[in-house]
Amino acid sequence: MMVNFELNGGEVYVEAPATMTLLDMLRQELGVKSVKKGCEQGECGACTVLVDGYPMTSCIILAPQVEGRHVCTIEGLVDNPLLKELREAFMENGAVQCGFCTPGMLLSAYALLSENRCPTEEEVKTAIEGNICRCTGYVAIIEAILDAAERIAPD
Repeated sequence: MMVNFELNGGEVYVEAPATMTLLDMLRQELGVKSVKKGCEQGECGACTVLVDGYPMTSCIILAPQVEGRHVCTIEGLVDNPLLKELREAFMENGAVQCGFCTPGMLLSAYALLSENRCPTEEEVKTAIEGNICRCTGYVAIIEAILDAAERIAPD
């Protein structure tokens, strides 16, 4: 079936089986490699994308479910000032090691800071609870998100 949606600000039309996941469509049909295949059960967050601004695990969304919606991957935010602050904070705080979870973590953090410029530590933990990091633990990631929040917080 034909699926029409917005990906990273551009309209796309993709022929995809009705049973294909959004994850597989993004990786196989559209070549988006930042969206990682991890657990395939919606538990690890490696495949996180923003759908209409909300973080969702693309491994449990069927491709036809994004018909007419806005899907954003990390590639779609590469020039975004908020994402730039998050990337810098992640690097400065040592929140990146292997990088497998990083796109999903960044998108979850981006969604949080887009809605809440001054989150508490508990709010950060809640925002990233759907993302598993097997390397760093979470202390550096939480510190990085809070650091980015301080950088963008209104005076």
